[in-house]
Amino acid sequence: MFQPLIYFCGMQNVKNIIFDLGGVFLEVDYQKTEQAFVNLGVTKFNDLFTHHHADPLFELLETGKITPTAFYDLFRQASGIPLTNTQIQTAWNAMLGSFYADALQWLLPVKQRYNIYLFSNTNQIHEDAFVQTFKQQTGEDDFNSHFIKAYYSHKLGLRKPYPEAFKAILEEQHLLAEETVFIDDSYKNVEGAIAAGLQGILLPPPKKLTELVF
Repeated sequence: MFQPLIYFCGMQNVKNIIFDLGGVFLEVDYQKTEQAFVNLGVTKFNDLFTHHHADPLFELLETGKITPTAFYDLFRQASGIPLTNTQIQTAWNAMLGSFYADALQWLLPVKQRYNIYLFSNTNQIHEDAFVQTFKQQTGEDDFNSHFIKAYYSHKLGLRKPYPEAFKAILEEQHLLAEETVFIDDSYKNVEGAIAAGLQGILLPPPKKLTELVF
């Protein structure tokens, strides 16, 4: 058991929990996507996208302002390499691994005691991929059904770490910020939640959700 980094008011009066997806429920390895693009000749992919920084192109995709097809076209222009849509899709999805089975089991008793939600910076290409992974891995049809609502940035039109994204979720669900905790593996995202008035727990790699006690 590790001592989590808890921010704001020390996990008091918590009624609602908002979880991140990547690194919390789903294995994500950004280096696999970088390497996949390097193998395709995109040697400077890391200048465009990392876990902590994204070129405006990726932010447009993650906020649903461009379609996957437009993303493929713009990525070809940015990279200067005539890759096919399938090549870009496969390399872009290379970062996505398996769901953490122990985290899904850990969630079962937690959601009996708290109102639970999901908020992930993602995009339609990744969502299509991890939906299929979840079905194949668990035999269940719908990962989102584990939560009162799953929020994805490309559908919400807002992304972390902007406080406005958290405030939009609170408003839609009629939640009080001070009664809500956000759990993420990125300090910037936790910082954004705190700026919106939420409590926050940073879950840095290689720490796991199952090490938390609620």
